[in-house]
Amino acid sequence: METTYFYLALSGLLTISLWIPYIISRAFTWGIPLFLHNYPENYPKQQPEAPLWAQRSLRAHLNMVETLPAFVSVVLAAGVIAPETNHAAIAQWAQIFFIARVSHAIVYTLGIPFLRTPVYLISWLAILMIGIATL
Repeated sequence: METTYFYLALSGLLTISLWIPYIISRAFTWGIPLFLHNYPENYPKQQPEAPLWAQRSLRAHLNMVETLPAFVSVVLAAGVIAPETNHAAIAQWAQIFFIARVSHAIVYTLGIPFLRTPVYLISWLAILMIGIATL
């Protein structure tokens, strides 16, 4: 299960780092003085428009925030109740989940058509397979 927990930790680090591109873009779009201010006047009605790639980057981050609890749940359950014979398969699916989520963030941020949904579905398949291997 050590490999599985390694990919769980990497997934957590990925989640907390996915907001960085959006925040950097926001600092440049708003300008540093306005960015450091609490919010501009008339926010959120009026705000500087972030580039499309930055908006997609934020959505990729939020998507990971929504997906991570399911991944954490099945990994922790696997660590407690999964048969030892299934640990290698669980670790492999945890790795697949992580790779799929990194790919999803890249594909989503860059706006590459027709790849976002397949890599997203692969990450959910990995969660389901860990859950099945746990039983």
